[in-house]
Amino acid sequence: METQKLKKQSAIVTGADSGIGKGVALALANAGAKVLVNYFHNHTAADEVVSQIVAEGGEAIAYQADVSKEHDVQRMFAHHLNVFGSLDILVNNAGLQKDAKFVDMTLDEWNTVIGTNLTGQFLCSREAAKIFIQQGIRDGISRAAGKIICMSSVHEIIPWAGHVNYAASKGGISLFMKSIAQELAPQKIRVAGIGPGAIQTPINKEAWETPEALEKLLTLIPYNRIGKPDDIGKLAAWLVSDDADYITGTTIFADGGMTLYPGFADNG
Repeated sequence: METQKLKKQSAIVTGADSGIGKGVALALANAGAKVLVNYFHNHTAADEVVSQIVAEGGEAIAYQADVSKEHDVQRMFAHHLNVFGSLDILVNNAGLQKDAKFVDMTLDEWNTVIGTNLTGQFLCSREAAKIFIQQGIRDGISRAAGKIICMSSVHEIIPWAGHVNYAASKGGISLFMKSIAQELAPQKIRVAGIGPGAIQTPINKEAWETPEALEKLLTLIPYNRIGKPDDIGKLAAWLVSDDADYITGTTIFADGGMTLYPGFADNG
C-alpha cells in the first residue's frame, strides 16, 4: 500500500464501475479514501470494484444513480453522508457517447449526452459544494474544504466531427469547471479538470482492439502508447491530495501529447 495521502477522507466517483472511473476509484482507495462507487446500470461490475477495494484493505460501497436526474443525485449524496459522515472529494467521471453525423443527430442523442456529461457534472458539483461549504476545512484532514474533479477530454479543445454532442459537452465542462472554481475558491474549495486522451476503456474499444486500429490511433499520440485507466487514477489521486493544494481552475491533460496536434510534426 502506497503512502495514504487521502486517509480519513471520503469520495464519490461517478461512473466508477468500469474504465477511467474504476481506475480513479481504485487509486483513491489505494491512497486511503473511502469511496462511493456510483454506477448507472451495471450493478455486478460496481460490486466487483467494491470487492477489489475491500480485498486490498480499503472501504467502499456501490450506489446506483443516474447523474442526469436531480433526485437521484440528491439521494446519492445523502446516502454517502449517512454511511461515511462527511465528504471530501467528488470526481465527476460519468460520461457517454451517442455518435452520429451532425445532420443526422437526433434531439434525443444530443440531450442524452449533454444530460449525463454536462448536466450531471452540474448536479453533482452543486451538491458537493453545498456539503463542503457547510463542513468547512476539517483540520488534520485536508487543507481544502473540498475537492472537485471534472473529468473532461482532449475534445474540450480538439474539434471532433461526427461527435458534436460529446465535444460540446466537454467544451462546456471546461468553462463550467473554471467558472465554479472561480466562485468557490474563497470557500477553499478546489475545482480542477482532467483531460484524458485515448485511454484503453470499453467506450473506445473499436479504436484499439485490433492491431490495425491501434496503429492508426497511435499516429495521433506522439508518446506512442495508449493510456491506461491507472494513468488517470494516479493523476486524480495526486490532484485531490494536499500535494496539489495550490491547483484550481485548470485542466491537466493526460494524453501522451495528443493535444500537440501531431499532424503538424513534419508539416510545419
